[in-house]
Amino acid sequence: MNTKSKIVLSLGLLLAPLALVAKSPESAYVESYHGRSDIPVPVSVVTPEVDARFAGQKVELEFVVDPTGKPTLLASATPGADAELMAAVVSAVEKWKFAPALADGKPVARKVVLPVKIVDRFDNATRFALN
Repeated sequence: MNTKSKIVLSLGLLLAPLALVAKSPESAYVESYHGRSDIPVPVSVVTPEVDARFAGQKVELEFVVDPTGKPTLLASATPGADAELMAAVVSAVEKWKFAPALADGKPVARKVVLPVKIVDRFDNATRFALN
């Protein structure tokens, strides 16, 4: 085995345990909102399954998170957005769960505008890119 192969193998063995504790982009997104109560906080998210031809496109989705944490009244906020792309985004976000926003300690409905950037599904570092 040449030196380069040994180095690559050694680095692979060192990084393997880190891969086991790495979080998915979805988990990292959900955790980034922990501790907030003034806005609806995502508890679980579903990544839209879209065709690769939509890579690089940006769309916005408007919806209301009701006091039970369910997204309702979902609609595109992007004029002229592709209907197939928006249907995929809407279908995914309908499955999201939220901790509702609180006002005076009570759950309330809040409007959300969610920008979504479609990225190459094989790019794991940015696969779930929401701004």
